[in-house]
Amino acid sequence: VQLVESGGGLVQPGGSLRLSCPAFGRTFSRYGMGWFRPAPGKECESVAGIRWSAGNTGYADSVKGRFTISRDNAKNTVYLQMNSLKPEDTAVYYCAARTRPTSTIGVFTTGAAYDYWGQGTQVTVSS
Repeated sequence: VQLVESGGGLVQPGGSLRLSCPAFGRTFSRYGMGWFRPAPGKECESVAGIRWSAGNTGYADSVKGRFTISRDNAKNTVYLQMNSLKPEDTAVYYCAARTRPTSTIGVFTTGAAYDYWGQGTQVTVSS
């Protein structure tokens, strides 16, 4: 399973970017996908997550109302639409996929809950 992020770049404060993360490789079950970024005092913080079948989503408080996570089943792709970007959103953004079965229904919010990771895409918010 390979995850390949794209869509990062340099944007001015208040601007927008859309990150994409298609999944390639053998057929696998996906229980959830998420976007993470490094945070002070943490290895990575969950920015947003989505349950693949039900489509329920969750967001970090710092991005609620500004970021939207979505998925396209046909394209095996998860997206992160980022609006009203702030300098503090500057980071490498990583995509992650959960393939282990689970009986839970909530969005996965920790890195340990995910099984595969992409290489990351840099987002820089600066004037």
